[in-house]
Amino acid sequence: MGIEIAKEVQGEIISADSRAIYKYMDIGTAKPSISEQQGVPHFGIDLVEPGERFTVADWKDYAEQKIKEIKQRGHVPIIVGGTGLYVDALVYNYQFRGKTGEKAGENASAEQKSCSDRQKMVDGYAIFGIKWDNKALRERLEQRVNKLFVQELYNETRFLVEKYGWGSQAMKSDIYQFAWGYLDGEYSLEEAKRLCVLDDYHLAKRQMTWFKRNPEIKWLSLEKIKPAVLKCIQNG
Repeated sequence: MGIEIAKEVQGEIISADSRAIYKYMDIGTAKPSISEQQGVPHFGIDLVEPGERFTVADWKDYAEQKIKEIKQRGHVPIIVGGTGLYVDALVYNYQFRGKTGEKAGENASAEQKSCSDRQKMVDGYAIFGIKWDNKALRERLEQRVNKLFVQELYNETRFLVEKYGWGSQAMKSDIYQFAWGYLDGEYSLEEAKRLCVLDDYHLAKRQMTWFKRNPEIKWLSLEKIKPAVLKCIQNG
């Protein structure tokens, strides 16, 4: 949807996905391929290697710089993604602190971390969320998992395990743990898929709990999102 909108308004997309920042984790994080990006510039993807430190403060600084650059080109920045703290840090201008003498972001923690810390949203942002019922959400997650459990995922998982091991926090969540369990003989393929869908569903529920506490988000069905966002952009 973000790509569709971007193509109509000379938009450029900034990913607000805390998994897409990692290099080499392509299939498992469902990053859009070059062809899927359909010529729309994307940022926030492949920023660091798994295991390399990259905080929410780093992402906020990065996103603000990209927003500035996109606007200087006369284009529209569109932030897309499901990491709630990333989104809140940006639109509520969270301030960060680090240890004495350190640049904020290198070893930073948020002064505001929870949904209750939200203050006034920064001018210039509007937030839209696609509304799904639980049945449709579960079906989409199952479709996603079936699409991702392919040989390319197994190759990617083996590469990541060999290169980074399981010590990296980046490897301890998402689909990789189940793909490796299947490759290692811990799970059958169907069991690995079932566990992955369940894990994704619980994650989606936590994400929805986070976002639904934000009164600024306009929740609309899929077919109503595009015209609403386009109208918002046209009205400035």
